[in-house]
Amino acid sequence: MRHPVILAVSLAGLMAVSACDEQKAADETVERAFKDVNAVDESNLSDVMLTVADPNEAVAYFSRTAKENPDRIDLQRGLAVSYVRAKRYTEAAGAYAKVIKMDGVSNDDRVDYADALLRSGDWARAEEELDRVPPTFETFKRYRLEALIADSNQEWDKSDSFYQTAVGLTTRPAGVLNNWGYSKLTRGDFKEAERLFGEAIRQDTTLFTAKNNLILARGAQRNYQLPVIPMDQTERAQLLHTLGLAAVKQGDVNTGKGLLRDAIETHPQHFEAAVRSLNALENNVTNG
Repeated sequence: MRHPVILAVSLAGLMAVSACDEQKAADETVERAFKDVNAVDESNLSDVMLTVADPNEAVAYFSRTAKENPDRIDLQRGLAVSYVRAKRYTEAAGAYAKVIKMDGVSNDDRVDYADALLRSGDWARAEEELDRVPPTFETFKRYRLEALIADSNQEWDKSDSFYQTAVGLTTRPAGVLNNWGYSKLTRGDFKEAERLFGEAIRQDTTLFTAKNNLILARGAQRNYQLPVIPMDQTERAQLLHTLGLAAVKQGDVNTGKGLLRDAIETHPQHFEAAVRSLNALENNVTNG
């Protein structure tokens, strides 16, 4: 008579164990799902921090999460990138110095480290780090940095070669063309500098630095006519100011004064810098 009771109790026990196992499996499934969701959320947050977030907020985020996960190279890399975005280049170099010692380091990381070193003013170490990157690793950023370092060493043939290669590796070459033009300008090759600045402007009509450099190249050749390039009224006034100063530097003082007056009249607002320059010239003539 006891057998049915024992059987019932046993079945109840098995059902309870089975229920516990099912609940445990369900809990694990939910936990895994939440981990997956958290991973996605964290990835999305990291992307936001690296793109649209305030750079210093991104630094705080990655600094905190990197400390919590010291073996995560992606977080340490994010911290380094955030330092660069915040223009905190010395700290960026320190962060990249940690990145290149971690598992999963890439040649891109090493090039970025060299970039941070260069931006922080440590050109010698930047050159050393670039030398550690295999020559077969060919990217726009690598060659742009190589060109800048070659410029600093006055290795002009290398510089031209690196700039040429960099231009061919990007769809937005305006910045590197401007750098190449400035390199030519410092060498005294004003005609080639003018050509490169003009090409940079054709690639990006908003690049005012290239426009200003173009004026310097023309002024160095005593060409005091504004080139036919896209410019608004404020830019025109600023370029006339630069051209006026270039004329004065060449010894063409009266031409320079005339250009400065044009700059003052052209500017839609009070052009304090041009006014100061003109007053300084006129006072110098009066005192003389």
